[in-house]
Amino acid sequence: MVDSKLDRIDLKILAHLQRNGRITNANLSDAVALSPSPCLTRVKRLEKLGYILSYNANIALHKLGDTLTIFTEITLGGHHREDFARFEKNISAIDEVIECHLVSGGYDYLLKFVTRGIDHYQELMEEVITKEFGIDKYFSYVVLKSPVVKLHYPLHSLFEIKS
Repeated sequence: MVDSKLDRIDLKILAHLQRNGRITNANLSDAVALSPSPCLTRVKRLEKLGYILSYNANIALHKLGDTLTIFTEITLGGHHREDFARFEKNISAIDEVIECHLVSGGYDYLLKFVTRGIDHYQELMEEVITKEFGIDKYFSYVVLKSPVVKLHYPLHSLFEIKS
């Protein structure tokens, strides 16, 4: 269900901006079939309402040096609200944790780490275990290759945007 504050043009604007945050207002207005002034007004409104969180640069991390991506399943020892809150507060302070998801199924959280290598990851995990974040067990999955990584959401199919 699309938010009732948004219409088809708003969704088209969001779809274009998530793929190219540096698009000029003139090109964006052409792409969504609006004149420039109303297009800019809509973009400012979307920013103000919190639909556009930020504009970011997509970094070619591999050009900076070798890194390792690791997905980690975390199971907590306790399952009370305060256990989850303590874990989330503490894990969010670790820069190498790029994503943290509370999930259903056989474990509680799925984390995505980006580290300098396996030794760096192991040091981090040893530190996490020592600091009593409430972890009962964890399993690690080293990423060998990432053939598909998308940095945008499929707004057209999620919200049935007509061109």
